[in-house]
This record gives sequence, C-alpha cells and structure tokens, in this order.
Amino acid sequence: MYVRRAPGTYIWLAILLVTSVVMRHLPSDALDVVLGNRSTNLHHLAEDPVRVLISSAFWLAGGGWFTYFISFNVFHVPAERWLGTLRWLCVVVIAHVGATYISEGALYWAIRHGYAPASAVDTLDYGVSYGLAGVIAVLTYRIAAPWRFVYVAGVVVFYALPLFVDLNFTAVGHFTSVLLGLGCYPLVRSRKGTWSPVDAIRSVRRMRGDA
Repeated sequence: MYVRRAPGTYIWLAILLVTSVVMRHLPSDALDVVLGNRSTNLHHLAEDPVRVLISSAFWLAGGGWFTYFISFNVFHVPAERWLGTLRWLCVVVIAHVGATYISEGALYWAIRHGYAPASAVDTLDYGVSYGLAGVIAVLTYRIAAPWRFVYVAGVVVFYALPLFVDLNFTAVGHFTSVLLGLGCYPLVRSRKGTWSPVDAIRSVRRMRGDA
C-alpha cells in the first residue's frame, strides 16, 4: 500500500537504481559518452530537445542512489500522495523543463557576452535535482500556517544562497525550479488537507498512548 500510493516516485527510483548501477560499472570514457548523449546542454536542446529532456531525468548527478531514495521519500512521496500522480508529474515536468531552459538560456547569454567559453554549449547538464527542487517548493502549500512561512523561507534561502556564493547555470536552474514549484499553486489549490508538526506530534503521542 505504501508504494502503491506513490507509483510514479517508485518507478522513477527503480529506473534510477538501474542507471546508477550502469554508471558504476561503465568505464569512465564510455560513461562520458553515455551522459554526454543525454545532457540537456545547448547543443542538444537545439537539435533534439524532447529526447534529452526525458532521458536526462533518469541519471543521477552527484550523490548516491540511497541519498536520493531518502530525498524522494521525504518530498516526492508525500507530494504525489497529496496531489495525485498526474498533478505531481506536472509539477516535476514544469520544474525540470522550465529550469533547464532558463538555466541554459542564462549560459547562452554568458557565452554570447564573453563570460563563458564557447565550449560551454556542450556542458554536461543532467539529473533529477530540478524536479526535486520544484516539488520541495510546491509542498509549501501542503503545510499549515504559520509553519508554511518558516518552511518556504528556509527553501528560498537554501536555493538562493548559491547565487551569491558560486553563481553558475545550475544555481540559476535550482532557484528557478523553486520559483516554478511555487508558481504551480493553480495546480494544487483544490487539494484539501494540511500538515503541521504539532498535529504530527499529537498523532505520535496518541499512537503511543501518551494522550
């Protein structure tokens, strides 16, 4: 029942497990070719955008699979259960696609104005983090006030900080993902039910017979 209530998340995790095993066993030169062919860089977005936008979301960039297993269970699972698989997927796609184009657009601007080398058109850009950031942001609307404002402030600060510390196209992409996730309010406003830590603590106490 736990898995069946968030099928999209667990199918995604299963695919990521397979590709993670492939990444671990491929020689470095072969891995570079595989990831290069699935990168949403400027070159591929101009020639074959649909293919790379889909395939890039099934490979992990940094961190082990188990780390993402935890992250997906903390954020994607409650979001999919709350929104339903279709709306959850819409948020993921909006964040992943939108942030990719905006971040790569920023990189294109940097190349055109001499802030980045021309070779940056082939920069590797793949992974699940844009979709994850969008879902983390949209969960703001699942949390009851006043905790909602604490949560969204923490999310915005966490993703905005790299813009001032180490500005690059991925930092732009992650912050854009958060803004796109927050902009998905029309998709989630009809969903009922909120969560608060106070209610969670009370539920645990009732289960333990403390109240």
